[in-house]
Amino acid sequence: MSKELVEKLNLELKDKSTNEILEYFLKNYKNTSALSSSLAAEDQVLTDIILKKDKDARIFTLDTGRLHPETYDVMDATNLKYNIKLDVYFPNVDDVQNLYKTQGVNGQYESIEKRKTCCGIRKIEPLKRALKGLDIWFTGLRAAQSVTRTQMKLIEWDEGFNIIKVNALIDWNEDDVWSYIKENNVPYNKLHDQGFPSIGCAPCTRAVQDGEDIRAGRWWWENPEHKECGLHRK
Repeated sequence: MSKELVEKLNLELKDKSTNEILEYFLKNYKNTSALSSSLAAEDQVLTDIILKKDKDARIFTLDTGRLHPETYDVMDATNLKYNIKLDVYFPNVDDVQNLYKTQGVNGQYESIEKRKTCCGIRKIEPLKRALKGLDIWFTGLRAAQSVTRTQMKLIEWDEGFNIIKVNALIDWNEDDVWSYIKENNVPYNKLHDQGFPSIGCAPCTRAVQDGEDIRAGRWWWENPEHKECGLHRK
């Protein structure tokens, strides 16, 4: 896999629909592709589309140990609807214990460095394990989600994880996502109905007010340009 292949794929697939893009990768990278799902609305859309095309497609999620109860509810509903068991990756227990010893339970509020340390232990390290051996990483990223994502392309080379990242919903808007969910009866996180457009760990996610950016509820004590956990980077 290489950056040159990414450029070729972007040219080849630039005018294709989301369905056609996913079909291409599910066919050509059947055993080396996977969706990493946060169980948020976009990832639930992708789960539905992907499993309708390949019921054996790999879908995994990260359980950081600090998720909302509603996130576990949608995980369970997804397993039941599609008759699957999502692959679940957990952080290393020794790393979490050391995190609590060094910066406490809620050290993420004290500095960006401490918050990113927490994200690294709870998200980045498990994600590295989950992506091992894969060539293609499906994500639910959309360009309209935040200022940190406006320049993302359909297909990218992720330097941090050395993998091709396919942002199949990159040009979808919020209405596109929710229309699909309603039309296809897709399970979704009920926190979305309570003003949570973006959902992560419970201590780092809040509802947003009318008129706020849809990512305003993530790490709300930080500046917008810092609001990524490290899962998605160049």
